[in-house]
Amino acid sequence: MKNFLITGGAGFIGSHLTQKLLKQGHRVVVLDNFHEFYDYQIKLKNLSEAISFYLVPKSDSKQKDIQAFAKQTKTDFFELIYGDIRDEELLGQIFENEKFHLVIHLAALAGVRPSIQDPIEYESVNIKGSMQVFENCKIHQVKKIICASSSSVYGNNEKIPFAETDVVDFAISPYAATKKAVEVMGHVYHKLYEIDMIQLRFFTVYGPRQRPDLAIHKFASLLQNHQELPFYGDGTTSRDYTYIDDIIDGVYKSIIYLLQHEKIYEIINLGENEVISLQKMVETLELKMKMKAKLKRLPLQAGDVNKTNADISKAKKLLGYEPKTNFELGIEKFVNWLRNNNS
Repeated sequence: MKNFLITGGAGFIGSHLTQKLLKQGHRVVVLDNFHEFYDYQIKLKNLSEAISFYLVPKSDSKQKDIQAFAKQTKTDFFELIYGDIRDEELLGQIFENEKFHLVIHLAALAGVRPSIQDPIEYESVNIKGSMQVFENCKIHQVKKIICASSSSVYGNNEKIPFAETDVVDFAISPYAATKKAVEVMGHVYHKLYEIDMIQLRFFTVYGPRQRPDLAIHKFASLLQNHQELPFYGDGTTSRDYTYIDDIIDGVYKSIIYLLQHEKIYEIINLGENEVISLQKMVETLELKMKMKAKLKRLPLQAGDVNKTNADISKAKKLLGYEPKTNFELGIEKFVNWLRNNNS
């Protein structure tokens, strides 16, 4: 049994990873600040599904609900800690009390468009917060870190598909810039303190528990409620949509690789290597939901890239990563989850 810390572990990817690690017989400590970005009850429900705990407290107090959930769910194998990665004292206590074999650092303020509205907060959480995590790993001799990066670091890269060796100096959003900065700072901690690290560049993850503000979840909910879908541009912008099970498989294989190797600093793409246009995405939702979308056509938004497409040859070679869920099947699984979740 290994002891893992997952920062941001109550989120979409984090809760699925928590579920995977617990099923493998490991111990998981989740640190999450339940940011106001969206309803904290969604994250409690994420964790309740992950740990098969079906009573989610609901009162008039966010703090009481989270603390009650943490108390009721604490076991020898799982613990939820309500706190912020920027809290130096709290992080110090956590690392002092635990002997982690590996840290999976997922916590961050997400979203390209919101980062344009509040770049200072994004810098504070994503860069300073990450440095607090790295510092505590240094101080407490935790030598293994997996860190969530993003396909957004590629910006409007003209070379297709995007490879880890491509130059990523031309970010077009504060969010993307913070993710690039964390990659660079991670390399500093690797070189100076011999911390083994993998930076995973996730490509547009979707599936059950996806954040409600993200396109597929947002569009499906609007479609379900017979509301207009905000349709930016002419529909030709495209994404390398990656199903959550494939992402978790890639993260888990990264954990195994990192535990088995030393002197490691790697940046690795995790994508599906299948590019889907905005128009195709909407058509697939229509097909799987058996509903016709009403589109509200809008101009392209600042910070949005035109296309993402992952070169996953490195992930295949190093990790044995092999995504299995094509887009139509992934959307079908997501729609089934959404309907059951709303019933």
